[in-house]
Amino acid sequence: MKLPIVAIIGRPNVGKSTLVNRLAGEQTAIVYDEPGVTRDRTYLPSYWRDRDFLVVDTGGLVFNDDSEFLPHIREQAIAALSEACAAIFVVDGRTGLISADEEIAEFLRHQKVPVLVAVNKCESPEQGLAQAAEFWSLGLGQPYPISAIHGSGTGELLDALVEHIPLVVDMPESNEIRVAIVGRPNVGKSSLLNTFVGENRAIVSPISGTTRDAIDTFIERDGQTFRLIDTAGIRKKKHIDYGTEFFSINRAFKAIRRADVVLLVIDALDGVTEQDQKLAGRIIDEGKACVVVVNKWDAVEKDSYTVYDYQKVLQQRLHFTEWSETVFVSAVTGQRVEKILEFVVQAAQEHKRRVSTSVINEVLEEAISWHSAPVSRSGKQGKIYYGTQVAIAPPTIALFVNDAKRFSDNYRRYIERQFRQQLGFKGTPIRLLWRSKKVREVEGATINRATRV
Repeated sequence: MKLPIVAIIGRPNVGKSTLVNRLAGEQTAIVYDEPGVTRDRTYLPSYWRDRDFLVVDTGGLVFNDDSEFLPHIREQAIAALSEACAAIFVVDGRTGLISADEEIAEFLRHQKVPVLVAVNKCESPEQGLAQAAEFWSLGLGQPYPISAIHGSGTGELLDALVEHIPLVVDMPESNEIRVAIVGRPNVGKSSLLNTFVGENRAIVSPISGTTRDAIDTFIERDGQTFRLIDTAGIRKKKHIDYGTEFFSINRAFKAIRRADVVLLVIDALDGVTEQDQKLAGRIIDEGKACVVVVNKWDAVEKDSYTVYDYQKVLQQRLHFTEWSETVFVSAVTGQRVEKILEFVVQAAQEHKRRVSTSVINEVLEEAISWHSAPVSRSGKQGKIYYGTQVAIAPPTIALFVNDAKRFSDNYRRYIERQFRQQLGFKGTPIRLLWRSKKVREVEGATINRATRV
């Protein structure tokens, strides 16, 4: 059962995103004093009294103007209305009623969805009623004076709103996998999202920086739910000025943080750039599972060695993510796009997999038998007493040793390779924690484990 949807509609810069954040109780939608910041539909969970619902932020509606992104923004807003059980029409009480509001009101009167008028920027309760009064002329019923930034008046607005929201009970427990789609600008992230969904869920344009908000979209395949999070293209830090792009990229980084699996989208024509390497490093630092998606594969001239040669380049440039699956796709033609979700499911399972202590120590014993720990310059040899998995997402294994400083980086990488060869963990980073421990402590821990068994 899906949650009911409430669409937030209005012209640019009336405070729609601020109201969305207020209703959702979090600062997710980008708020910036510039028209056209919001372009796509952004869904956030909200509730009031006994009603749970999704509030959807939309771009500023402008009719009779087809410049730049405005036709696409209208398309997204109309799509939000078509699936909504109610709409909130946000107007600016400080500016007052203008012709653009009247045009939107005329449009809304022809929609089947019930509409509530929220007169925003009524910071003074005394003046709020007077500011809202002129909006009675829109013919959409009672206007509610509110201040989205301070929260005043929103309770009365929500009390009226819940009359139009159906009650949802016994929501099934979610089995969703959160998937963030990240990459440089114009590598085809939004096109990929639209191909998954089968509709124009996100605006696609050759103009760099088209996507600004992190857009959540739900799809289902074979009973498995995926939350796809489209993000803004991430450029080099030195090219980013404070403003809309700064906030967009922060949202993209937050999307990585809340994802289970990250799709790192690479432009097949550009190859692996320095920025792609930095993004891969960011994914690893956050401990996220990853699938490398090489997009625009249809535009690459191929021979029998093309895939092999490209994989060699990937191994060289992204050697630190060699544990991730790589898939060559075309978001335009749909070639192998569904294969991505198979790898996502596998990576998500490995990301949360737990291995017993006995199995981990069997792997360690065999690894040490083939290649014993190095001897330090002082003539003392490093010893690994035992290992145990202490966390998942990502899988984290603590190794208790006599002196962590005696183990070189080469030997640590060797042990990690052994874990991967014996245990898999395909698609996810693993973390090894090297912990120095005295012999007496190890003997005591061994006795305790034996007693528990």
